[in-house]
Amino acid sequence: GYKTGLYTSPHLKDFRERIRINGEMIPEQTVVDFVQKRTVLIDSVDPSFFEVTVAMAFDYFAAEKIDVAVVEVGLGGRLDSTNIIDPDLSVITNISLDHTNILGDTLRAIASEKAGIIKNRTPVIVGEYDRETAKVFESKAKECNAPLLFADNELKISSAESAGNFLSVDVQKNEKSLLKDLLLDLTGIYQQKNIITVLSTVQQLKSLDYNIKEDHVRSALMNVKSLTGLMGRWQTIGFEPLIICDTGHNEAGITEVLKNIAITPFQKLHIVIGMVKDKDISKVLSLIGSTDFAAKAAFYFTEPALPRALPAAELAQKADQFGLKGSIHSNVRSALSAAKRSAGKQDLIFVGGSTFVVAEAL
Repeated sequence: GYKTGLYTSPHLKDFRERIRINGEMIPEQTVVDFVQKRTVLIDSVDPSFFEVTVAMAFDYFAAEKIDVAVVEVGLGGRLDSTNIIDPDLSVITNISLDHTNILGDTLRAIASEKAGIIKNRTPVIVGEYDRETAKVFESKAKECNAPLLFADNELKISSAESAGNFLSVDVQKNEKSLLKDLLLDLTGIYQQKNIITVLSTVQQLKSLDYNIKEDHVRSALMNVKSLTGLMGRWQTIGFEPLIICDTGHNEAGITEVLKNIAITPFQKLHIVIGMVKDKDISKVLSLIGSTDFAAKAAFYFTEPALPRALPAAELAQKADQFGLKGSIHSNVRSALSAAKRSAGKQDLIFVGGSTFVVAEAL
């Protein structure tokens, strides 16, 4: 197989989650050495924290002589420091309203920033076709002479069901079966969209002479969590009561979370929620309030430990406008403890609203 570097952000518990080779986190000493050797340079250039982490990742990957790197953009794409690379393939997952103060407040504006990772004559895969954003990608791809493919125009999920600790899916191409009984260890139903993007990416890489076989794909999908360290993606963190957390925090993310809650069996629902100030709080609360289960749910309003956090009391006040009522807790741990004390064995406790809330719950 290929010696593969992975760069992602943000981390939830350990900074080193961001930088991996073949699933293994960068050693602590390597992190320390990188910073100590470049203290003068860092002080003079004054890069952002994110820019330092990108440089650290690329330095580590080069030193370890990896074969291939999977590099996740931090924010947008056009101006992101990861965009310095000359990739074999560019992948754009889905477009939703987030970081609107930086990227723009329309889907087209955000798509334009994301399209900045499209490079000359380099194939690009866009996960979802959306009429509003497709023209942006088509225009940029044409300008760059870059072959463009929309994953969900190529592949379809023909069936998806829960299979214990896995999501089991069947995939079709041109109305014909492509892969059956693919098992993914991330069980959120929204992962169906991501599987389509992944499989389209694999097909494109094979056309670029990467040696990737079906058993590689099956094995990788069954071990996404251990290979990537991805946490907080519809992740079960407790049983009796069932406790699930998810980092979804904008309109698109919360919409998918609510779909998952709706198909999860429970006697009573308990929601531990905290948010940060720069998100569309009213939109998120109105989405939750519009569900069938919200009126009977018990809410535990809390706040993550960071300056950008929306105070729990303020969140509770805003939530009340949408008919969401509950108790106020000064930190995530106390909110989760209160939910556990109140919940019966057949209940569901959901923890979310912010990446930072999930990080403190894990």
